[in-house]
Amino acid sequence: MLTSSSTPSSQSQKHQLQTILEAARPFLRGELETIDPNLPTLVSVLRSVGAGECWHKHGSFLDHLVDIYRILKLWNCPDSVALCGLFHSAYSNSYVNLAIFDPSTGRDIVRGHVGDAAERLIHLFCIVPRQPLIHDDLLFHYSDEELIQHLQSSEISLANAKEKGIFDSEEKWRKKLQFILPSQGIHVKHIKTGEDVLVSRRIAAVFLLMTMADFSDQLFGFQDILFDNDNGKLEFSGNNFSALWPGDGKPGLWMNSISRMGALYSLIVREEDIFIEERKRVGGCLSNGSDDDDDRDEGIELVIPPVFENCTKVLDAEEQKLARMLYWEAVCDGGKTKSGLEKSEDLLVKCVEKNPFVGEPHVVLGQIYLAQGRFEEAEREAEKGLTLVLEWGSPWDKRMSWEGWIAWARVLLMKAKEKSWPQTSWGILNLGLVR
Repeated sequence: MLTSSSTPSSQSQKHQLQTILEAARPFLRGELETIDPNLPTLVSVLRSVGAGECWHKHGSFLDHLVDIYRILKLWNCPDSVALCGLFHSAYSNSYVNLAIFDPSTGRDIVRGHVGDAAERLIHLFCIVPRQPLIHDDLLFHYSDEELIQHLQSSEISLANAKEKGIFDSEEKWRKKLQFILPSQGIHVKHIKTGEDVLVSRRIAAVFLLMTMADFSDQLFGFQDILFDNDNGKLEFSGNNFSALWPGDGKPGLWMNSISRMGALYSLIVREEDIFIEERKRVGGCLSNGSDDDDDRDEGIELVIPPVFENCTKVLDAEEQKLARMLYWEAVCDGGKTKSGLEKSEDLLVKCVEKNPFVGEPHVVLGQIYLAQGRFEEAEREAEKGLTLVLEWGSPWDKRMSWEGWIAWARVLLMKAKEKSWPQTSWGILNLGLVR
């Protein structure tokens, strides 16, 4: 059973929760200057050019930009990558027409705000055909089963390279990755001029990572209807332009696709590590200072996000669909009466077995256990749910904000530790303080 109620919380898990909560606290308190002294000014710049007036999927464009920055920072991305997230559509891009800076005159302005490295990423992000690059050129070349097999093989290959100095470029997983994404990168067409643009392998990985953050923040049930995403694979095959926004607010069926992106990202990172390790052992140094090394962007650190167990798991599309159905029934119907709690508990336990990678089902399950006086189980579920919501940096159930889910989960965790829970409706409404 994958539900966290099957084993007690360890001290390492508690330490992990405390660490990520400390990292998130400046965002929760709006203390942006403690994250980056320039961040309040950068947000003001975006606000002044109208980002807060633009509609964007789940809210305003400004909110989305700040959310992406938050996610990338919580994933420990380099500053240049996080700043690219903050300005990621500044010149418009292949997905949306949201140019808030004129690309012919605004690059110096943006560069002055974020620096050379971040501005270069921002500009590249806005001129590459990201949908074909991420999906057609990379992701759609793999089945779920192949990604799972290659993750297992690549883990062994990386250990052999690091520990034994064994390198085999003929391994199946390496040959495939090298074919679709060679060490020297790939050329794509500029979305407006049609000229060739070189995208290094590491920048392709960064854009894959940013797309994970981007999609997780903005996708919900509305896009499933818009693109007829009935199979949960997010293939963008439908064209239901009459879909009414915002729809019913269900969590979106995007997690199979994002887990696949995470798996592919891990493969790229491992291949990069093997490539550099082999060159270091053969050539005697990490870099020979050539133009080819500069073109590979080896100065960009590739970090592994904590989601999907550090991007090592692929969530089956059907399991994802079933988990969402179970969750939706539990939260929308089961909790209307006291007698419905047992049914909701059963639904949510099955939900987290099918999809253990999101926090909200654990949080709701924690509330059920509190209402039943099962305080130890409530503590485990609230702790697990809070950790997952914090790690994502955005909510799966977007009917409530990320900050709202965190605040509620922290209340549940506090009450579970106190071994108390209100027995009146007014008592529930009076909850809120977290000591």
